[in-house]
Amino acid sequence: MNSFVHKSLVVQMQANGTERFSVLAHLSYDADDPFAVTAVFSHDGRVLARWKLDREMLGDGLEEPVGIGDVRFRPVSNGPWEELCMEFYGNAHPGGGRHHAAVFAWAPAVAAFLRETHDVVAPGEEEVGVDDFLAEVIAGG
Repeated sequence: MNSFVHKSLVVQMQANGTERFSVLAHLSYDADDPFAVTAVFSHDGRVLARWKLDREMLGDGLEEPVGIGDVRFRPVSNGPWEELCMEFYGNAHPGGGRHHAAVFAWAPAVAAFLRETHDVVAPGEEEVGVDDFLAEVIAGG
């Protein structure tokens, strides 16, 4: 069985009050890091941002607003068009406020990606090799 899932989506980004513009979102999931989804946002061949997201939180954000820190998700409905809004907060501006970007993705595409990750590692079946990690840390590796 494949332990890796990848999906590329065209999404809309809105940064610091600008108009929305199209970027690519590359979502990836690796069973070796079962709680996380990596999202890489790119435009014109350049990586704009790379975030490691909580898989469960991403799924919850399709249904209701979640998150209180630097990453927040919420569903957005515009008539028949269902979106997931992913909000990312960065460092503070010198004059106050924080860098902010919102990414709007077609919710059914994100849900389909998450279903594929659940086929690899079902929710509640995630395991982390804590013992191996601690042995490596203690050994100085």
